[in-house]
Amino acid sequence: MSKSVVKRFGALVRTALAAVVAFGLASEALAQSATAPPPADGGRVVGIAFVGRLVADLDKSVPFYKALGFKQDPGADPAWRKDEFTERLYGLKGIETRMAKMVINTSASGKPFAVYLREIKGIARKTVSGYPPWEPGATHFGLVVSDAPALWAELEKNGMLRARSWDGKLIPFPGETRGALAYMTDPDGLDIEIINQRDATPAADGRPARPALTPGVNHVGLIILDADKSRAFYETLFGGKLVNAESPWLKGDFYDSAVGGHGNVLRFFNESFAEAADREKRMNFELVEFQNRKKPVESYKLGDIATAYVGFEVEGLDAFVQRAKAAGAQVISDGIPVMRSGTRVVVVRDPDVGAFVQLFEHPKK
Repeated sequence: MSKSVVKRFGALVRTALAAVVAFGLASEALAQSATAPPPADGGRVVGIAFVGRLVADLDKSVPFYKALGFKQDPGADPAWRKDEFTERLYGLKGIETRMAKMVINTSASGKPFAVYLREIKGIARKTVSGYPPWEPGATHFGLVVSDAPALWAELEKNGMLRARSWDGKLIPFPGETRGALAYMTDPDGLDIEIINQRDATPAADGRPARPALTPGVNHVGLIILDADKSRAFYETLFGGKLVNAESPWLKGDFYDSAVGGHGNVLRFFNESFAEAADREKRMNFELVEFQNRKKPVESYKLGDIATAYVGFEVEGLDAFVQRAKAAGAQVISDGIPVMRSGTRVVVVRDPDVGAFVQLFEHPKK
């Protein structure tokens, strides 16, 4: 990595609000927002809860996520079944489905965070994988691991490594030499950002203090087209608290090498949300805008291979859905299906890139 890149990155860090800027790893403690609270009767987002991914073959996907450190929840039956609830939720008819619930802790609270892997048959499914990580509408999540080089080597040894990064290597943070961060994909081409854990460091040499990065899911990310439109949806409507008030355009070898690109110009809007499992802790929903990678989003439906969604817990679901529709969201579910537990669920598409968002409300006790 060139000295000029390190120098530019260092200048950025000195002016940032948070210590860890690389790929939006800003501290949840710095969350700020100028957005007004939602109306008392308009519903509200409680917290970010999980990620869902539509896969081609559950038997290939589950071992991969286990290799990353996820555990399969034995309470979620992975057998094929006809499921009226899922049909209504996804807005699909005549399907059979099976699902695996893969669980790992978050890096903020240490509480469980789920990645739901679902396979569908009975309908024609488009495969939307094969896109680059800067494709509008592409999603990822960040996973901090205790020893990224060891995990990287083990995946490569077992033929599971699908690296995005330059030369298929982990990329050092600027000013460092040990590989620490890179994008990779799961068996269906859905992105995962692997990040090496590190201890907290005090402020020094003009750099602010950096919080520790502890193992677990660190953030969820979405590639957007229109920052104003996406922020209006996830910040103003959903109540995300913007961590990095200054969002400069970034470029250079570090940002290219980790995702395997060349000439990228990008910026981050980190919207901080409470974790649904622990409302005292926060997780970033990372909106990433590429200045020079804008293109229309290709048509696809939930159920197609390599589509994904993020789940948010909501209070006052009916009112919130109406507000979401007024903000430009499209509801794809058939009404608001109810699970056997009494939890009510609906899927909407955001007004910018059509990203799928699953909203759910638990029954009142």
